[in-house]
Amino acid sequence: MDVLELARWQFGITTVYHFLMVPLTIGLSVLVAAMQTAWVRTGKPRHLKMTKFWGKLLLVNFAMGVVTGIVQEFQFGMSWSAYSRFVGDVFGAPLAMEGLLAFFVESVFLGLWIFGWDRLPKKIHLACAWAFSLATMASAYFILAANSWMQHPVGVEFVNGKPTMNSIGAVLTNNTALAAIPHTLAGAFSVAAAFLVGVAGWHLWRKRAADSDEHRDVWRSSLRLGGWVGVVAFAVLAITGDMQGKLMFEQQPMKMASAEALCHTEKPASFSIIAIGDVAGANCEDVKTFNVPALLSFLAHNDFSTEVKGVENLVSEYQAKYGTNYPDDPALGSLAGKPIDYVPSLPVTYWGFRIMIGFGAISAGIGLLALWLTRRGRIPGGRWFPLLVLGGIATPFIGNSAGWIFTEMGRQPFVVAPNPTGVEGMWMFTAQAVSKLTVGEILTSLISLTVLYAVLGVVELYLMRKYIRGGVDAVMPAAASSDDSDDSEDSDDQALSFAY
Repeated sequence: MDVLELARWQFGITTVYHFLMVPLTIGLSVLVAAMQTAWVRTGKPRHLKMTKFWGKLLLVNFAMGVVTGIVQEFQFGMSWSAYSRFVGDVFGAPLAMEGLLAFFVESVFLGLWIFGWDRLPKKIHLACAWAFSLATMASAYFILAANSWMQHPVGVEFVNGKPTMNSIGAVLTNNTALAAIPHTLAGAFSVAAAFLVGVAGWHLWRKRAADSDEHRDVWRSSLRLGGWVGVVAFAVLAITGDMQGKLMFEQQPMKMASAEALCHTEKPASFSIIAIGDVAGANCEDVKTFNVPALLSFLAHNDFSTEVKGVENLVSEYQAKYGTNYPDDPALGSLAGKPIDYVPSLPVTYWGFRIMIGFGAISAGIGLLALWLTRRGRIPGGRWFPLLVLGGIATPFIGNSAGWIFTEMGRQPFVVAPNPTGVEGMWMFTAQAVSKLTVGEILTSLISLTVLYAVLGVVELYLMRKYIRGGVDAVMPAAASSDDSDDSEDSDDQALSFAY
């Protein structure tokens, strides 16, 4: 392996790992704020118990997300210094907004929420929960605005050979970002929903024989909330995914063709459900697919007759626009002066696209099935039920990760993809972006970070398992006196005294 390949592996491992924490934090923070809102409005103890239990798990995940996210910032300068210099003027604004506005609000109001249970009025404390949860979405917005600029650079001009931002509004309202943001947020709610269904379903099944279980209403309400949120989230994913597909057709046609392993131009173009054979070759001569006629044309342009260009045809167009060979620059190492391969990894893009859609649908299906199986107070007794709902927790995580891998690898060999209608020459090859490191240096950091993240993963799984098994009793203090009423203000104060 050379430095470029090792740097890409390092970035891929740490980024995908970090993104496992992000959607759960975003989705769960909003749902926890909604649970607390229900408690403040109704005063029902089950809503307070739900807020406490799921809030505890939220905090564990948030802390791990912060720790793993810090590495992402350092990686730009450590392994991708040339890239950092190229995009620095553009990325500076949205990343500063994310840090100074969104993350600052998250940190401040999360702290107030953690330590303000018995110190702040209920409504003020609730406002802190909403400020924190909305700030997590704002943080995602700024990060996605920066990422979308890499997919579709806008609002810039060339100054001394470097992109210089001339419109922050254009960067923040990039149509690629406006499509990616609701899609990503819907994916986050899908993750949180599956988490609720899995954990709550397991608790319901485990206590199904205990007729006197005082927390059954907590688990039933949590499961049904997660089930409905998951179904709605998948519907939003389908709608926003269609929007992104149409933008992909215009902005990154090679990614569109790669998602389908569409080697030859078709008019109309059919959608491949599944392929049999090796899709790695750009000619696809040995691949058989099961297709839906004309559906890809509809996904690309809202009609059933649009031509969709195949990989082989697009290679010629890309070579005419962006060159046939890399610059003869020593900084490119072994790729200097070599032919440019404009075709991303077809197995990764083709199967990644289908894994994203498939596991998203499975997640929604499990949530819908759980709603049906637990209707009218029912609880399935078979051992398959906890295995089903607990296994379902993994499905949206897999779908989200596959979607991001497809998005990032589908634009290769560009780290900043060219905008077909934008500033001429506004792109950067991934091979040009890597730092001048030795194989030993990058390999050392890759191994070190991978081991560190593995240890952190064990820590999170241990903490999650501990508090999930502990249930409501692990996060709710015992009442000071058995004579206290559950609905009295004194009882509420006792519950609010719990310190995270």
